[in-house]
Amino acid sequence: MSKELTHKAYWRENIKLILTCLVIWFLVSFGCGVFFVEELNQIRLGGFKLGFWFAQQGSIYSFLLLIFFYNYKMNQLDKKYQVND
Repeated sequence: MSKELTHKAYWRENIKLILTCLVIWFLVSFGCGVFFVEELNQIRLGGFKLGFWFAQQGSIYSFLLLIFFYNYKMNQLDKKYQVND
C-alpha cells in the first residue's frame, strides 16, 4: 500500500471516529436533554428528574467518556497505521 493511500485511509477512519463521537454526544446532550426530556422526567436520579440531570450533568459526563473513548481508539488507529509516537 502506498504512503498516500495509507494516509487517506488513516484520515478516513479518523473522521469516521470523530463523526461517531459527535453523533453520540448530540444524542445524549440534545436528544436526552431536549427531545426525550418528558419521558426521562418520569424517572428520578438522586432526587432530580432524569431529563434535568441529562441536561445539566449527563451531557458533561458523556463528553468526558467520549474523550477517553476517542483517545483509546486513536491509540489503536495510530498503531494500526504505524503513526504512533
